Amino acid sequence: MSASDNIQVPVPAVRSKPLIIRHLPYFIGAAVLVALAGSMGFDGYVLNILLQATTFSIAVFGLSVVLGLCGQINLAQATFFGFGAYAVGLGTADLHLSFWPCLVGGCMIALIAGAFLGMSTLRLGGHYLAMVTISFQQIVTLVMINAIWLTHGPDGVSNITRPELFQSSQSYLAFCVAVLAIVGYLVWHLPDTKLGRSMRAVRDNELAAGVNGIDVFRTKIYAFGICALLGGLAGGLFAGGFAYVSPDQFSFAESIGFLTMSLLGGVASPVGSVIGTGLLILIPEWLRFLKSVPGLYLAIYGLFVILIIRFMPDGIWGFVSDAFTRWRAHTKAPPVAAALQLKPATSGGDIVLKVTGLTKHFGGLKAVDGVDIAVKRGGVHALIGPNGSGKTTTLNVLSGLYKATAGKIVLDGTDITNMAPHQRTAAGLGRTFQNIRLFRSMTALENVEIGAERPGNTMIGKGEDALTERAMEALTFVGLGNRANELISSFSYGHQRLIEIARALAANPTLLLLDEPAAGLNSTEKLELHELLKRIAAQGLTILIIDHDMTLVSEAAQHITVLNFGRRIADGESMAVLRHPDVVSAYLGSE
Repeated sequence: MSASDNIQVPVPAVRSKPLIIRHLPYFIGAAVLVALAGSMGFDGYVLNILLQATTFSIAVFGLSVVLGLCGQINLAQATFFGFGAYAVGLGTADLHLSFWPCLVGGCMIALIAGAFLGMSTLRLGGHYLAMVTISFQQIVTLVMINAIWLTHGPDGVSNITRPELFQSSQSYLAFCVAVLAIVGYLVWHLPDTKLGRSMRAVRDNELAAGVNGIDVFRTKIYAFGICALLGGLAGGLFAGGFAYVSPDQFSFAESIGFLTMSLLGGVASPVGSVIGTGLLILIPEWLRFLKSVPGLYLAIYGLFVILIIRFMPDGIWGFVSDAFTRWRAHTKAPPVAAALQLKPATSGGDIVLKVTGLTKHFGGLKAVDGVDIAVKRGGVHALIGPNGSGKTTTLNVLSGLYKATAGKIVLDGTDITNMAPHQRTAAGLGRTFQNIRLFRSMTALENVEIGAERPGNTMIGKGEDALTERAMEALTFVGLGNRANELISSFSYGHQRLIEIARALAANPTLLLLDEPAAGLNSTEKLELHELLKRIAAQGLTILIIDHDMTLVSEAAQHITVLNFGRRIADGESMAVLRHPDVVSAYLGSE
């Protein structure tokens, strides 16, 4: 991999067509479905089945956002569904209000409840988050049953009215199908937006998402809020469709049903949501003839679900989508990219990073103890030391993953000591990890796009095309532009290292932190890495590198700081430091 191999002739960007033109077949198909729903002479039984499938699908769309895109468990979707249903039910039946403000009010109540639940619990994760959402679901169900003065208790709410424009069941079904199509389109397009990419990054690797400029906590709240909003919308439509609601329709069992629908069809896609919802509503109807045989109906029903989840762990649509993605990676040529340009900020004088008295204690262990580091602008500065000397801990404190016990960190004239990881990234800090942290459900190009979206990145223009161009430039710079559309799982370990570096470079950082970039590389890959570091430094980007390969360090770095037992024992010009008696003793031992 040489510099000449990666220099591309700048070409004019090919502007893609507007979304509404590219997705015109979808809108035409949706219009046809709405027309069929409004004109087909369905009997009452079929109408009820279709209304249930349509409204449930919208609620399951919410799970495709919070669980499929953001990776957060929500076992209380029936609660938000109930908020929307009761808002429409009580508003139209008891207060005699119009359907529309009741529907909007139900959506807002669900949104606020979801955001509140998210803010109070999303610092938890995994089974702890699941337990909290289950508890929330159970509490709301008890309130629905026992607060008779408000919810009418177990008797439920009847005589719920519909909008005047959609009084007939046929026209109301057409309206619900139209809402399903609109919401489905928005959720389908969400993964390709900045928010959607942030959610996918958080799902794949929260740590890497934070150091690439993503506010992890806020992204989770947005995902939870959108999920709750869609649950409330679905519940309001459900109440209007069936004109009656009661607490048993919004129990924990219903939340499990929504989750099963999402997992069965494919949790990460609205198409999967519709497939899973349709199957779980229709399968019992298809097996009605078996209900005369006790237990046989449930056995076949359960076996069908188990087989799909066992052999299609990503759901039916996930299985199809993965196959299409792999086929597309080999058939779609990536766009040609111009040469990567790096223009790091230069507002802080000759010293780009000044660390004073940096200390990090873990209880009684002093992992970093009063370290001072000054990194000059435009060079390669190495931070070395034996295993356990505090190097990676220092990098974790610099990037905000650990909070400093004491000391001060100034990046390009800005005090970043108390900033969160995403704020430090916005201030100009880029980073790679010793253990590669890529977003493994994404392609190489999508991974690098996450880096390019860094707030304050002056090297990208507005729009998706400019973002893609920047990401392609970075991938081409590291020699992988021709494989941009391939999933991360198809790359070797060494190439994944390069993609992680490309992701950091796309952000146009002021300072690049490289944590053991040569770890796991063979001799050829190490030579290529050395050449890559030369080309990066040639563009004026400052690098702070940690590595155990002394050959790489001595050839690449002009300045070296040495740590041992958390303290700085040497600092200065590379060759002089490497010959320092204390450094030799730390690495080789002494008699």
